[in-house]
Amino acid sequence: FLWIKDLSRPDWESLPLTLAGWQMGIPILTLLMGASMFVQMWMTPSAGDPNQRRMMLMMPVIFTAMFVTFPAGLTIYWLVNNVLSIAQQYLINRMDQ
Repeated sequence: FLWIKDLSRPDWESLPLTLAGWQMGIPILTLLMGASMFVQMWMTPSAGDPNQRRMMLMMPVIFTAMFVTFPAGLTIYWLVNNVLSIAQQYLINRMDQ
């Protein structure tokens, strides 16, 4: 699927990166999932509690760190779900105006 050879393994081979002699990869799929989750959390109306809002904005960071080791298929599923939720929230917000 796309550039991923095995959906049951984490997506580490997206962009090769050599840093201080260490060969590693930047997990593009996981970063896209984290960014889409951040946009989704930002678009969702929250209660007036600032602690809850702060926690909602921290969740994408935590989930991105967790999803680095998860299978690429699960990351794709979560990314598509986030994109569909963003589209749904956009339409709902547009109808409210």
